[in-house]
Amino acid sequence: MKTLLLNKENVGSLISMREVIGTVEEAYKAFNSGRVIQPAYTCIHLPPPRGEIDFKLGYCEANEIISMKASSGGFPNNPTEHGVPSGMGTILLFDARTCALICVMDGSLITGVRTGAAGAVSVKALARRNAKTITSIGTGNQARMQIRAIREVMTIETIHAWDDQLQARAQYKADIEREFGIPVVMARSKQDAVEQADILVTTTRGKGSLVEAAWVRPGTHIVAIGTDTQGKQELEPEIFRYAKIVNDSIAQCVEKGETWHPLHKNIISKHDIHAEIGEILLGKKPGRESDDEITIFDSTGMAIQDNTTSHLIYRNAIASKTGTAFEFIQS
Repeated sequence: MKTLLLNKENVGSLISMREVIGTVEEAYKAFNSGRVIQPAYTCIHLPPPRGEIDFKLGYCEANEIISMKASSGGFPNNPTEHGVPSGMGTILLFDARTCALICVMDGSLITGVRTGAAGAVSVKALARRNAKTITSIGTGNQARMQIRAIREVMTIETIHAWDDQLQARAQYKADIEREFGIPVVMARSKQDAVEQADILVTTTRGKGSLVEAAWVRPGTHIVAIGTDTQGKQELEPEIFRYAKIVNDSIAQCVEKGETWHPLHKNIISKHDIHAEIGEILLGKKPGRESDDEITIFDSTGMAIQDNTTSHLIYRNAIASKTGTAFEFIQS
């Protein structure tokens, strides 16, 4: 039996953002239909200045695929000292019928794309229909990916961007305006940026409350992306008190997501979490119910997103005869 090897260039040629948005929607629906096995993911924090590495494992009944992803981030010295990126990812796919390894693929692009797609799925389900303005707190790669995804599901008229590094803000403005032609306003402060938002996207590696409750307008939809392990935080917990709270996985978000902070401070209880997003997509629970609601999508990232996205890539690779096959398992 042969195993397929796909490098980052292969992976990038085999998917589009529109396809990934669709497969992430299907992942969320499968999760909330009881057709997924997804153990709690493991995170190893390494001594500074190194970051962490996560391991996410999942099985999807619909495609009979077991996926395992190792994803690292926060290694600032990697490019200069070791000649590798500051964050990397690798995905293994196993045929669940035999548990044979069928594919090894680069996972760094997949993580970014499926995370961007998750934000877009939440915008479809929870943002106001007349939303036009996005505020981005953080201007890194994932901030760009969120715009690439969200523009697939709505028309973005203006982006207000804030980052604590002026040069990063300026580069973000240049990149977004060149790629999409969407005007970017470099905000003078976080408050100025947040107060303009119909949709607020946070993608930092924050360690405290970057966004205060008093700044958030009624009707805002918040896409909280940056907090996926304990110790990270982007939102003042008070924001959750009167918001409609939606998690990708409640089990993950109450332990490692932004939702942990208001729970820990007794601002909310688990009963105040409205839904997992798959429940809304399946029609089991309502999404936005008024234009004045503040909605929060807390996304910690799920193995099932990696599973369905990487399986899509694998199918496309087989169909287009892309990649390198090698003998890994012998009978």
